[in-house]
Amino acid sequence: MGDEDLSAYFHMQYKQKCLPLLRKLRLTEDDTPSPFLRFQAKKKQVEQMQKGLEVKEEDFRERMKVITCQWRDLHAKEAQLKTHMEESGKTLKENDKMRIQALKKAIRERENKMQKESELLRAKGKLEALRNKHQKLCNRVQKYSIFNKYLEDVVKISQFEEIREVISRYKTLVRMHKDLLQSQQRHKEMSEQAKVLLDEYMEEKEAEILQYKNELVQLQLRFDQAQSDIPSWETRWADIQNTTAKKTQELGTIKLAILNLFQCVSTQLKANLNVPVDDSHRQLTMIQQFIQDLTDISMEVKRKDVQNHHRASIPPEL
Repeated sequence: MGDEDLSAYFHMQYKQKCLPLLRKLRLTEDDTPSPFLRFQAKKKQVEQMQKGLEVKEEDFRERMKVITCQWRDLHAKEAQLKTHMEESGKTLKENDKMRIQALKKAIRERENKMQKESELLRAKGKLEALRNKHQKLCNRVQKYSIFNKYLEDVVKISQFEEIREVISRYKTLVRMHKDLLQSQQRHKEMSEQAKVLLDEYMEEKEAEILQYKNELVQLQLRFDQAQSDIPSWETRWADIQNTTAKKTQELGTIKLAILNLFQCVSTQLKANLNVPVDDSHRQLTMIQQFIQDLTDISMEVKRKDVQNHHRASIPPEL
């Protein structure tokens, strides 16, 4: 505790103990025999109070020292406890970590053990299979031992000196036989394939020949039809020639008539129009223009005659 706490403590002690004594002294002032005696009594009381306060203050300071020591010890214990808690936390974490590691290690060991047991079971299975195979081979050797005696007898009566030469010769013959069979099979397959291709080619060519025959028949029919149509076409050609001659004659007559009309128009106009003799189209255009002009003149003359007749029919004014 600091100076502020001490001041507050003494202030509280003053309120609780000094003030009541002072009030008591005021109440007893009127009973004292004289001011000096009252002063002496008050001074004595104040000194007693001062001594009491000093004793209490000393006790308070001693208590405060004890409390301060206790407080310091408490802080030290708290720091120790905190350190111990931190160390305990670290220890617990390390223990948890070690426990997790031990658990993982146990799991790995168990997995390795299971894997090894599985491998052992597979190895036992393979060993049993090998034993069975060995037994079968032994049985087969025992079964075929008679052929060994047979091969020995073959060597004695043949040109071969050892059994493995006989076996080698046999394997060579078997291989040659197999090659011959494969060659025959290949030739058979090739011949079948060639036969299939030949059949397809023959079918294709037969289809083409049939198509050509059909086309030839069609062409022959068209030729016969053309031969039968020749007289009619010749007749039609003669008719066309006759018609053409008539049309040509008519065209010459029309051109001559157009030329005569054009000459008449030229004579009436008393002008040289400089139109070629064989240009019937321009001549006809000039004739058409001349006729249009005559028509316009005739219409104008008729209109004037009507106007004159109308004037003549109106009586003169009086």
